[in-house]
Amino acid sequence: MNESMGQVLASPAGLGVAALSLALLIGAFLVLSPRPGSVPRARRRPGVHEGPGIISRTATAATTAIDTTLSRRGAPGAGALERAGVKMSLQDFVFLVGVAAVVTFALGLVAVGPVTGLFLAALTPIGAKLALDIRASRRRAAFADQLDDSLQLMASSLRAGHSLLQALASVAREAEEPTSEEFARIINETRVGRDLAPALEETARRMGSEDFEWVTQAIAINREVGGNLAEVLDGVGHTIRERNQIRRQVKALAAEGKLSAYVLMALPFGISGFLFMSNPEYISKFTEGLLGYTLIGVSVVLLVVGALWLRKVVNITF
Repeated sequence: MNESMGQVLASPAGLGVAALSLALLIGAFLVLSPRPGSVPRARRRPGVHEGPGIISRTATAATTAIDTTLSRRGAPGAGALERAGVKMSLQDFVFLVGVAAVVTFALGLVAVGPVTGLFLAALTPIGAKLALDIRASRRRAAFADQLDDSLQLMASSLRAGHSLLQALASVAREAEEPTSEEFARIINETRVGRDLAPALEETARRMGSEDFEWVTQAIAINREVGGNLAEVLDGVGHTIRERNQIRRQVKALAAEGKLSAYVLMALPFGISGFLFMSNPEYISKFTEGLLGYTLIGVSVVLLVVGALWLRKVVNITF
């Protein structure tokens, strides 16, 4: 009986379960154990609410330490959160990613082993970065699709006798996200004393929109030389509308090529997973000698080259 217990504890799954159990016991002891000689706050100060618990204090201390570290190193992650539209501070996001990495490491340790746990923990920040990039790209695409309607709304407001700031405020009220959020930010920045032109230029850079850069230049030129800004915005909006139409046509024509690229990239992983589940001995030959590892390395290099080539083919710029 003792020998079987020892074998279970010596396995990676047993170590993972033991580590999680020990952590839970320590946490329960710290939370539930009474402090000797302490008087409850309710008896000392009636009507005063209890302060934050140990979990809240620990999280606050951790986020403060992360904020201090990021401030010293000057990490540029806040810009990525802004481009993705994530309304969260950088230190909170880093803290959540760290907690997710610890959880995935524990799950991998319990399920398979320490190597899998470390691999999953290393993939967690990479997955978070990819999620931010995907969210930012979708947000930029939505902003580009909504830009022509926003310019039409601005031109209509200017024709009604409103000022430029009032026209921008009408877009912030009536448009959909992310356009409403970005225009509301422009209005708020001008209200605290920032010039309109730098605010518009920063929005164009943050959203990566060449079309909005044209709008910014048109507004800057009009403020210098004068003229009918509504007609200028109508002309720019008509050009942007035609560009969006061409962009949608190109996207539709390239959809088949992108789907083929996704299938070709997923095919090696699908076949490897199927063989690993159906005939593990056939796949295990690749990890029994130097030749197998060499073939795996060559396959990875060829897969990366093929992925870059397919990306170059299916991504059409104009």
